[in-house]
Amino acid sequence: MRYLITLLTFSLFLQSCAQQKKSGDVAIQVENQRNYKVQTVIDGLNNPWGMTWLPDGAMLITEKSGDLIHFKNGSKQKISKVPDIYVRGQGGFLDVELHPDYSSNGWIYFTLVSDEGPGDGGNTKLIRAKLNGTSLTNIENLYKASPNSRRGQHFGSRIEFDDAGFVYFSIGDRGNRDVNPQDITRDNGKIYRLHDDGSIPSDNPFVKDPSAKHAIYSYGHRNPQGMVKHPETGKLWIHEHGPKGGDEINIIRKGANYGWPVISYGINYSGTKFTDETERPGMEQPVYHWTPSIAPCGMDFVTGNRYPEWTGHLLVGSLKFDYVELVKLNGEKVIGREKVAEDVGRVRNVKMGPDGYIYISVEGRGIVRLIPNS
Repeated sequence: MRYLITLLTFSLFLQSCAQQKKSGDVAIQVENQRNYKVQTVIDGLNNPWGMTWLPDGAMLITEKSGDLIHFKNGSKQKISKVPDIYVRGQGGFLDVELHPDYSSNGWIYFTLVSDEGPGDGGNTKLIRAKLNGTSLTNIENLYKASPNSRRGQHFGSRIEFDDAGFVYFSIGDRGNRDVNPQDITRDNGKIYRLHDDGSIPSDNPFVKDPSAKHAIYSYGHRNPQGMVKHPETGKLWIHEHGPKGGDEINIIRKGANYGWPVISYGINYSGTKFTDETERPGMEQPVYHWTPSIAPCGMDFVTGNRYPEWTGHLLVGSLKFDYVELVKLNGEKVIGREKVAEDVGRVRNVKMGPDGYIYISVEGRGIVRLIPNS
């Protein structure tokens, strides 16, 4: 009997190791160390989706419900003349990002959900505007996905600029996985690339296909809610929600197909399969995938010297488990994971601030930052 128990225990151990390896293709121990304190910066926010900093140190924060908040020296103020926003399910006022040359041109970029255009409901739109006092001015529509849909899921969306000044933004598959992501003649389930004025770059991958959406840069995505430029290589990194399992980190390549939903490490929420394939020629493999899912949202690389042991690694927020994950890297390979700011709440975004601190936006709470222990 003792032999049988030992054999069963060893068998379960091997099964656990195999599952751990499958969840990210490497067996990674999740560390848990705390050498910092969590400090509240802004309280009383409902769903702070996007955040950025103006040159004077003020913060701009988008509330998914439609408000744009200006915060400076402890004072919150709503910005007026924000465009009409279609709020439904996961959609609303989404990301905000400054133009790299903001100090000269004053352009601020936003993604939001709009009901403009064909179809009932809404879809994700990229705009830019300027801030004049406490009002938005000079609003320009740069790209609007179509058609609209009344489905409440998978709007994306994050914004990032590359070293050449192109602007990228993500839009999820809008809950229509079997049609949108793999079809380059349709919007949704894509990463897009534009000139900063909204015009189409002549070297975008599908500009010579008359039936394609020419703004598409990559496709086969589910719902990317994290996007950041690597501070050294300049490559664009994203993460995206899987279904039940199969959240992914990807590095974006021009014209590449990231496989959704043909290949995936996830399954339906009901527990059934929608594909038996995790890889296929011509489709990209993720840098890393989480199984089970952590529901990632927001991401940034740790820079500066305030967190010397974390510098160069990747921060990813977890909506599902109420913490930030430090994804440890060796080049483009994931070699470890560490839980940061555990039990902070549903993390909607995480970014490095201009003061070198890590800022975390939390649903139903506000914005906090991590202060290293001296």
